[in-house]
Amino acid sequence: MEYAGFEINDIRGKQLNMSRQSMAGHAIGIMLLETWHPLLPGSVANATTFNFPVRLKILRDAKVEQIMSGDPVLIEMIIKAGRELEQEGVRAIVGGCGYFANYQREVAAALNIPVFLSSLLQVPVILRALKPGQQVGLLVADSKALNQQMLEACGITSGMPIVCVGMEDQPEFRNILECSGKLNYDRYENEVVGRAQKLVVENPNVNAILLECSEFPSVARSVQRAVKLPVWDYISMINWIYHGVVQRVYKGFF
Repeated sequence: MEYAGFEINDIRGKQLNMSRQSMAGHAIGIMLLETWHPLLPGSVANATTFNFPVRLKILRDAKVEQIMSGDPVLIEMIIKAGRELEQEGVRAIVGGCGYFANYQREVAAALNIPVFLSSLLQVPVILRALKPGQQVGLLVADSKALNQQMLEACGITSGMPIVCVGMEDQPEFRNILECSGKLNYDRYENEVVGRAQKLVVENPNVNAILLECSEFPSVARSVQRAVKLPVWDYISMINWIYHGVVQRVYKGFF
């Protein structure tokens, strides 16, 4: 894989070679569930969210409840999709739901490019930046589906200072979980912001927020304004990954 970016003048007079792929220019491959609800700007599934091209691949027939429960039936499907994205030229792979963490170990072991299946992979890094005694607050789609095995796959070991609250009982957010095909943005925003505020009020040692769900970035700015804390989400992770696999040329003067 050629990691160096280039301008046309850089390749004049050179022989160019490419492995068997029919497209190029998308460094990040994103595996998505086959869901049915409005995909707002900020959603991982909305290509306008990003300032760079991404390659989206839908896992046909993979259900939300299967991903959340870690159904082993999906392992081979996810690995197959990852290999297809790798063949199509992506440089790193992301899962389009935080609960893809259930498959992080298996998929990373099967592919030859970096694999970041869950936004939760950011938690250990965030914790390293906090004072002793401070906590990371996790706002997740379904707190009941979160388990220690899934957390450990993301490097979050037992005893790490995290607190978690879920959105599974919020009526407007249920439209996303249940793929109803509809969403009222104002009610959805109020639910997410309200739950984040409750998390911070009830846990005064929380000094940073991690938004697990790949739909939450659309309201992340509202969350940050409300809680006045650092907020990380899926897009912060993907932007960081992109910077690692596509280094830019710096131009200026000194």
